[in-house]
Amino acid sequence: MGASKPADTKGTASAASLEALSELVAVVARLRDPETGCPWDLEQTHASLVPYVIEEAHEVADAIRHGDDGQLEEELGDLLLQVVLHAQIAREQGRFDLDSICRGISSKLVRRHPHVFAEGQAKDVAAVKQAWEAIKAEEQREQMTRRGEPGPLTPSTSPLSDQLSRKLRGQNALAGAMTISKKAAAAGFEWDNLDGVWEKVHEELEELKEAVDEARATGNRAHAQEELGDLLFTLVNVARWCQICPEAGLDGTNHRFLDRFSRVEAALGGDLKGQSIRDLEGLWQQAKAQIKEEGKDPTS
Repeated sequence: MGASKPADTKGTASAASLEALSELVAVVARLRDPETGCPWDLEQTHASLVPYVIEEAHEVADAIRHGDDGQLEEELGDLLLQVVLHAQIAREQGRFDLDSICRGISSKLVRRHPHVFAEGQAKDVAAVKQAWEAIKAEEQREQMTRRGEPGPLTPSTSPLSDQLSRKLRGQNALAGAMTISKKAAAAGFEWDNLDGVWEKVHEELEELKEAVDEARATGNRAHAQEELGDLLFTLVNVARWCQICPEAGLDGTNHRFLDRFSRVEAALGGDLKGQSIRDLEGLWQQAKAQIKEEGKDPTS
């Protein structure tokens, strides 16, 4: 079933939209009612909901990538639920609520778009981005001044590491690694050629192997985790050099794996226990061949 068509195409919230949002707020409040609410919802905190916020955001992105309007409509609803849940928890504690969230983001949008809501000028996207960053930096200075802290440096003088640290707050680790890699390379922190990147990959792989052996012997996995991160970061640099997207690559691998794995499961009636790795690998190769014949996976 496709997504429902919006009743208002002029950008303003319709009475039906406001009523629907009010209904959602009331449903969430009922779920959080101390006497008649849901035990699971009542146990939730901002911290416990973090994995769900991340999961729902990724599912929205996945629906967009696949162009599925019905799925996108549903996933946006799930993401909106997370916003309303957090707002309800904060309201119960007298800290803030959905009204203040909406007013806050509305004020921010108006403030950062003077070319729309005031007398500012922005002839292209680059000018919009430049103005946005300048206004954002000024907001940060004002906030830190109110707190009695020294204000941040302007974007033109701030060390790159400071700028990137702030930017990474809104990115997952893989996207963050690509951002750091691109910005550092643009600043001159770069290999001479791709061969140098591959040398670093092999160096990090050997260090990971050693760290894994150490972890198996001592039970301490901290060093192995660090080395794994170093290897992944270097592979992101390979992706940058080749102008390919590591996020899209990993997403494609996930889907290919599940497609092949489902065929292995089907061949064994859903029960993989007791099968030798040789037999499983044989079924895996059969699945890859079937998918290739079907034209679904030319990279098989």
